Amino acid sequence: MSMLEEPRAEGVRGLYPFLYPGQADLDSVLAEARRSTEEKAAEIIRLRWQVAEVAGDELVECAEEMAIRFASGGRLFAFGNGGSSTDAQEVATTFLYPDYGLSLPALSLTSDVAVVTALSNDVGFDVVFARQLAALGRRGDIAVGLSTSGGSFNVLQAFEEAARQGMLTVGLAGDQGGRLADLDLLDYLFVIPSSSVHRIQEAQTTVYHVLWELTQHALGAVTAPRSHSTG
Repeated sequence: MSMLEEPRAEGVRGLYPFLYPGQADLDSVLAEARRSTEEKAAEIIRLRWQVAEVAGDELVECAEEMAIRFASGGRLFAFGNGGSSTDAQEVATTFLYPDYGLSLPALSLTSDVAVVTALSNDVGFDVVFARQLAALGRRGDIAVGLSTSGGSFNVLQAFEEAARQGMLTVGLAGDQGGRLADLDLLDYLFVIPSSSVHRIQEAQTTVYHVLWELTQHALGAVTAPRSHSTG
C-alpha cells in the first residue's frame, strides 16, 4: 500500500470498522446502529405529532384555500434548493400525477436545467425562481417554497414576486423559520421545530403530502388510503 492509500484506508476503517477483522465487535456495532435508528424514528414521530397539534387547523385552512384556487383554474409552482429542490419536484409530481384522486396542474421551478442555469449565469441565482414566476405566474396561482433553514434568498425573492402577483403563498421551513418567519407577505408558513436538516425534510414531506390529501378532500375527490401519504 502506498503512502497516499494509507490515510484513505484508515478513514474507511473509521466509518465501517465492522468490515475489518479485529477492528470492532460486530454485535456492538449492530447494537449502536439499532439504537441510533430507534432514536431517529422516535424523533421524527414526535415532530410529526408536534406539527399536527400546532398547525393542524392551519393545514386544513391552507388546503381549502388551495382547493379554491385549483377549482378556479389556478396552478401550483414549487421551488427550493438542494434537497428542497428534490422535495419541490416531489410536490409537483404528487399533485400532477397522484396515485388516486384528481390530477392538478403543478410545476417544479427546479426541473428545467436550461432555464435554471441560464438565469443563474445571465442574471443571478437570487432571482432563479422569481423570474420564472414573473413569466409563468398569475393571480390565483399557488407558490409553495421549501427551505430547511428558512433563509434561502432566492426563495424569499420568489415569494415576494408571488405575492406581488396575487398568488397564494405557502412556505415550509425548519428550526424557527429563519427569514421566512419575518416575511409578512406569506399566507401560510409551516415550521418544523428541529435543527436537524434530515428530520426537517422528513417532516416537511409529511406536511406537503397531508396538504395534497386535504386538498383532494376539499375538492370533493374520492380518496382512499395511501401507503406513503405520511412521507
